[in-house]
Amino acid sequence: MATISIPEYVPSASEDAEQLRKAFSGWGTNEKLIISILAHRSAAQRRQIRQAYADIFGEDLLKSLDKELTHDFEKVVLLWVLDSAERDAVLAYDSARKWGPGDRALIEIACARRSDELFAARRAYHARYKRSVEEDVAAHAKGDFRKLLVPLVSAYRYEGPEVNQTLAKSEAKLLHEKIGDKSYADEEIIRILTTRSKAQLTATFNAYHNEFGNPINKDLKSDPKDHFLSALRAITKCITAPEKYFEKAIRLAINKVGTDEEAVTRVIATRAELDLKVIKDLYYKRNSVPLVRAIKKDTRGDYEDFLVALIGEESA
Repeated sequence: MATISIPEYVPSASEDAEQLRKAFSGWGTNEKLIISILAHRSAAQRRQIRQAYADIFGEDLLKSLDKELTHDFEKVVLLWVLDSAERDAVLAYDSARKWGPGDRALIEIACARRSDELFAARRAYHARYKRSVEEDVAAHAKGDFRKLLVPLVSAYRYEGPEVNQTLAKSEAKLLHEKIGDKSYADEEIIRILTTRSKAQLTATFNAYHNEFGNPINKDLKSDPKDHFLSALRAITKCITAPEKYFEKAIRLAINKVGTDEEAVTRVIATRAELDLKVIKDLYYKRNSVPLVRAIKKDTRGDYEDFLVALIGEESA
């Protein structure tokens, strides 16, 4: 469930565009006005505002925002205004270009989106950067990570519910053998994780647990400091339990010494219209603190206000 609140009466896109232009005028930017509009409009409404702004003022709204805003507030607003496919393309580009073993944006885009959404992101990447995401991932990721990430971002998984239980058991056995041999980057592990449908993978992981007594992620924790094993665990969790994955992602981002604003921004901007309500509930159950309170404690200023608007205040 989404967490953003949209008022009963919403002005026309052209009226919102005019108000945003006013927010950019004068001696200082009216950040509160920007938040009151953009944080309370749906994806379709934001798309209409962006079009109206271009029609009226002859400039992309994103360029105006880029000129007027700064730092983390700028980053979250720009991501939020983008269509979901464009947003994923931007996140994938940033992740690929400054890629590091602990990066999770590419895994989230590849594993937490439907196949058509991932394909749309890849097309948006083509249009925006004049090359493919696979090309950039292959150029910047190294070694085993390249072997894993290139097919992962190239995947077009079957989305149906059908499951082959015999295949699930045989591939669970194969995964167990490879993990037991510590052959974590074996081509068979990569093939299974990057090609099978989410329903099939869930059945395989269930078969693994039933047959060998441990969840697969527990067996992938033999070396907690191994970045490649951590990436494999992220893939399995993102595929089978995305809400739990994102709860942990935002918890770790907040609990770090020095908040990981990039991860906080990414999770909230990409999940606010999808399942952030579920993630909020999971966060509270896990931490006994409302997510919005944790965000207020760890962020400041207009950035904080925008995040809080997307998350929603605590229930009375």
